[in-house]
Amino acid sequence: MPDSAGTGPGPGAADFDFHLPPDRIALRPTAARDGARLLCLDRRTGAVAHKTFSDLPERLSPGDLLVLNDTRVFPARIHGTKARTGGRVELLFLEEDEAAPGAWRAMARGTLRDGDVVVLDGGLTATVAGPPADGFATLRVAGDLRGHLERHGHVPLPPYIRRPDDERDRSDYQTVFARATGSVAAPTAGLHVTDGTLKALEARGVGLARLTLHVGPGTFLPLRAERLEDHRMHAERYAIPPATVDAVAATRAAGGRVVACGTTVTRALESAAGPDGALAAGAGSTDLFIRPGHRFRVVDGLVTNFHLPRSTLLVLVAAFAGRERVLSAYAEAVRAGYRFFSYGDAMLVL
Repeated sequence: MPDSAGTGPGPGAADFDFHLPPDRIALRPTAARDGARLLCLDRRTGAVAHKTFSDLPERLSPGDLLVLNDTRVFPARIHGTKARTGGRVELLFLEEDEAAPGAWRAMARGTLRDGDVVVLDGGLTATVAGPPADGFATLRVAGDLRGHLERHGHVPLPPYIRRPDDERDRSDYQTVFARATGSVAAPTAGLHVTDGTLKALEARGVGLARLTLHVGPGTFLPLRAERLEDHRMHAERYAIPPATVDAVAATRAAGGRVVACGTTVTRALESAAGPDGALAAGAGSTDLFIRPGHRFRVVDGLVTNFHLPRSTLLVLVAAFAGRERVLSAYAEAVRAGYRFFSYGDAMLVL
C-alpha cells in the first residue's frame, strides 16, 4: 500500500500557506455540479492535466473503487436572543450528547455564561449548561431541536462566504447521495457528483461504496499551532458498513485502487484500518490528523477540492501527494483560474 511522501523533520503550519487572490474564492457552485474543473495530479511525478469533473469516470480504471461520504448537512446555524440582556448570539449546533438527550454542543458567536437562557429564532428555548470555553458551549434544549432547525435554521455556509444563505444553498450545499443527517459542513468533493456521474462510473466498471463521517470542527477548524504535532483535532463520528469493508477487500484482492471522494472519507478509512490495512466495520469516532509521515494503509487515490491555506485539509492532501507537488499544483490552479474552497473546483490525485 502506498506510503505518504516526505521524510525527516516535519514542516510547520507556515509551510502550508499560499497566496490566493480573493476573486478565486467561489461564492456559488458551477451551474452544473459536474461542470466544475478537475485538476489531475500525478502524485509520483507532479504532472498536471486539466479536465472537467464529468471526465472523472474516464480517469479511473475498471476495477477501481470510489468511496463516498453519505452524510447529510442539516441547517445547524441559528440566531437567538439572551433572555437576561436582550443581546443577540449566533449558534452553530454540532451534535447531541448521546448520553444526555437534549444536551447539545455548539459553537457560539457572542458572549454566553453558565445559566444563560437563549430564545432561538422561532421560539425554542436553550439554556447554557456549564461555563463556555474556547468558543464552545453546551446547551440544554427544551424540545425538538433538529425539527426546529429544519424550519428556522440556516445552511452552515463557511464564514468566508459573506452573504446570507438562501434556498439555492439548501440544495447546492448537499450531495445528491446524502442520507444520514449529522454534518455541519458539506463533504465538498462529493458536491460535484451527479446521478449521471454515478451511472457513468458503474458503466466504466468502477465500484461504488459508502460510509458516513459527520463533518464537524475536526474538519473545518484551521491550524492554530505552528508545529503540526501540537495541533489537536476535534473528534468526529463515523460509521463504515460491512458492505464497504467487503468492497475494499475485494478491490484490493483484484489489484484495483481505492479512491476516496474527499478528505473525510480518507480520514474515516485510515482511522478504521488496522496495521495490515484491513478495515473494521462499525461506528467510531476519529481525531486522526493526517500529516506528512502518515503511512496510508487503505487510500490509493483522492478526489478533493482546493483547500484553505494553513488548513488540516491541505496538510492531508500534502501528506498524500507531497507538499511541494501539491503547492505547485495549487499555484498552477491559481494561474489557470480555478475556483477555490467549498463551492470551487476539484482535484484528482492518483
